[in-house]
Amino acid sequence: MINKQQLMRALSAASPILLSSSAGSRAEAATTAPPAEEWSDFWPLPGGTAWVYYGEGNRGLARPVLLADGFGFGPSDIDELYDGLERRAFPLISELRRRGRDVVIIGYDDRGASILDNARTATAAIHRAVAERLGATRLLAGGFSMGGLVTRYALAQMEAERVDHQVGVYFSWDTPHRGAYVPISLQAFAHYIKDYDPRFSDQFNSPAARQLLACHLPGWNGVPGIDPLRTQFLAKLESVGGWPRIPRLLAIADGTGTGTGNGIEAGESALLGVGDLIDGTELRTQPMAPDTLAAKLRVLTPDVAEVQAPGVPPVDGAPGGTLPGFKILADVLNAIAEATGLGLGVDNPIAGHCFVPSISAVSIRDITQADLYTDIDALPPDDSDLDDFMCGSTNNGHTEITEEAATWLLDRLPD
Repeated sequence: MINKQQLMRALSAASPILLSSSAGSRAEAATTAPPAEEWSDFWPLPGGTAWVYYGEGNRGLARPVLLADGFGFGPSDIDELYDGLERRAFPLISELRRRGRDVVIIGYDDRGASILDNARTATAAIHRAVAERLGATRLLAGGFSMGGLVTRYALAQMEAERVDHQVGVYFSWDTPHRGAYVPISLQAFAHYIKDYDPRFSDQFNSPAARQLLACHLPGWNGVPGIDPLRTQFLAKLESVGGWPRIPRLLAIADGTGTGTGNGIEAGESALLGVGDLIDGTELRTQPMAPDTLAAKLRVLTPDVAEVQAPGVPPVDGAPGGTLPGFKILADVLNAIAEATGLGLGVDNPIAGHCFVPSISAVSIRDITQADLYTDIDALPPDDSDLDDFMCGSTNNGHTEITEEAATWLLDRLPD
């Protein structure tokens, strides 16, 4: 008979169940790091690090492009970042360097720390780039996912303090300007297994997650809603003007702008427990009102608990950048079951869900059921807070560096 201590040992010995919104994913990252000799420079920063790659033909920092990391667990990982930015569909680092641009990748000591704390790291990187820059080419600064909010706040705060940041263009890549979304069922499962392994729950209850998520669940039997830390962050952002005003504001959405969703239906079973320790567990995509049942939970104990999520819009199938959240969980549980023989096996009918709706990535609408499928392409451009933006021709993976999006951004770099 399996007891709590055995289950705790099995879960803690396994790879953590973690959702990442960086430009790369450790689970899929290449096993080899970029050669150390490729780093032109390495900047220790308050609360983080920057890795610098000079552009081809440059002997110093001449035409800087600052790229800030996104949300995750623990410190930024240059192997993970390099893999996502360079070794997938489009080699963004190489293409920037080929065009004579210096790439400054900004990482944090803790990707789950407050956006306000990591904004200090971005601010320090901007100051150093200005100090070391050769010539007068204005900077491009921005980031992927949460990194777009980190740099947005950093630049707006510098302007509020009358600091000349020398940034000519700001960009964000699938950044949740109006909030991100993770199914309540996934959040509930993370908190439900906290006594066995706290890492998954801790990620959702990190300061950054609470600031990013449009709907946060503090505990498996809690009430989903806007977390106080998100309210405080939005107030701080508004207090510095909301957006930087000096640079041109650009954004990329990994989802479509036509209102076409990803085909995931509301209220469907996404993960089902089949092992004897987890049988009875059912994680669902967010149902359509009046149905509010988000999940049924059972791990080890004989009882099955139900999780209700009233008032949460069915975001899973909306146009936007996708995250394979259900698959990440299923893969870890099935790997533990295979390695240990413990009855934690699951079926996984639905792999992912919308993570950053297109309306959020281009800051054109809040995340409401009425607005999720807005035909962005049919709206006047000034409906957005941004000067220019692009949406994907299909719903792509969150922060996927597609050639379509990368080319659009490269064509808009400052002179």
